[in-house]
Amino acid sequence: MRLKYANLVIDNPELIPPLLDILFDVDDKISCRAAWVFEFMCGEKLTAIIPHLESFTNNISKVHLDPAVRPIAKICEYLTKAHYSKTVNAITTALSETHKEKIVEACFDWMINDEKIAPKAYSMNSLFLLGTEYDWIHPELAIILERDYEMQSSGFKARAKHILKKIKHR
Repeated sequence: MRLKYANLVIDNPELIPPLLDILFDVDDKISCRAAWVFEFMCGEKLTAIIPHLESFTNNISKVHLDPAVRPIAKICEYLTKAHYSKTVNAITTALSETHKEKIVEACFDWMINDEKIAPKAYSMNSLFLLGTEYDWIHPELAIILERDYEMQSSGFKARAKHILKKIKHR
């Protein structure tokens, strides 16, 4: 069902602004469904987000309902993976310093707040990649991962161990 609606939005890009309006009406539970559709859309055609990067990055830190945070964190991971990809693509040039700063801010918030494992895992990956460009990120990320390691789930521990190893080998 989500894929059907994601494809509808891809085929009708004029639907993206109203979808984002619903998504960023963050206190309404329906915003979670908009987040799922938007994530699927980005998974199918990430470049569709480019004209809306400003709106997206300006509002991501407002999202707080658990079922909406996960897809937003996943989209941030899609964006950072595309931006730091070895092959130059449209996201590489479209993602500005300001966009990256907003993603860093949101990801660190998800890391230190009481979020589920998925947003934290996506945030770890995004922050690791962003830390290849911004030298202050890796030390901060390592502190959080090491501090939270013992009280987190096995999924968090596995991902944290992997990211910490990559940080130490840079």
